[in-house]
Amino acid sequence: MSLITVLKGLAALSWLAFIGVIIYAVVRASRGRSTKGSVSMIIIVLVVAIVMNVLTAGLVFVEPTERGVVISAVPGQQGVRKDALMPGLNWIVPYFDRVITYPISRQTYTMSIATEEGQRGGDDSVEARTADGQVVYVDASVIHAIDPTKVVDVHIAWQNTYEDGLVRTLSRGIIRDVVASFGVEEVYSTHRVEVIDKISTELSRKLDEEGFLLIDFVLRNIAFSQEYATVIESKQIAEQKVLEEQFIVQQREQQALQSIATADGEAKSAVKIAEGQAEALLINANAEAQARLIKAQAEAQALQLLSQAIAANPNVLTLEYIQQLAPNIQVMLLPSDNPFLLPLPQFPY
Repeated sequence: MSLITVLKGLAALSWLAFIGVIIYAVVRASRGRSTKGSVSMIIIVLVVAIVMNVLTAGLVFVEPTERGVVISAVPGQQGVRKDALMPGLNWIVPYFDRVITYPISRQTYTMSIATEEGQRGGDDSVEARTADGQVVYVDASVIHAIDPTKVVDVHIAWQNTYEDGLVRTLSRGIIRDVVASFGVEEVYSTHRVEVIDKISTELSRKLDEEGFLLIDFVLRNIAFSQEYATVIESKQIAEQKVLEEQFIVQQREQQALQSIATADGEAKSAVKIAEGQAEALLINANAEAQARLIKAQAEAQALQLLSQAIAANPNVLTLEYIQQLAPNIQVMLLPSDNPFLLPLPQFPY
């Protein structure tokens, strides 16, 4: 319960007390009793009631999201106080001043093609014509707020008609002007962001001149005439078919590239196998040649050593020859004039 409500309740009770005192005095007088004390009590209660009502009539509480404009009949105020009432408990001249509060929080004004979304019923979208002569329907929202430092100016210029008289009228005119400088395809596709920026810049400037702040401009939707919508739909269908055909071509190209890559891989694999086999054959040939060379070198070295051994001891050859013959000869006939087939080695005694 606010303080003002409590004070107003006490002021009402003070009038009830005043009426009660009067009734009490009348009853005493009807019974022939003295009313001297009753008259004093009536005067006191009356004064208290008047003071309480005057106090409560001059107290005004302003919410944190509001500012109060004081309409004054006091001489020298020129009808409106130059400063708005700030949030909290404020005092005005009772019965000479009155307060009109204005919200300074964000407000949204929507102009929609949908029948129940905007501030006005039915289709309230902005009809505009593009630079190439096409008609478009812009669905938009303007998020705005009253500048807290200019509340008095807003009251003097617009009072409570600023939404329809200013925000709606101003935004619709600016939207039409900006859209008229772009082609239809630029408005809904390539230059959509630029369109929004231009509308926001111009709308912010105009609202600021009137004591308002532009919080945001939202371009909700852009619709076309039925004829142009049919053309756009046909174009999109044709573009979709082109994209589908391009996709099919790309698929076939990828399949062809995949086949080429597979064949190339198989060819490379065959080449690698052949190279491996050739390298294996070369290694085997080199190994055999190396083995033969080592064997030949070993045989040559063995012959050299044998030759050195024979040269150093010639009888070794005769002994080797006898050993080769010995296993196969059982009887040997020698000529009478040659008792020995080979010269016997001379053994020293």
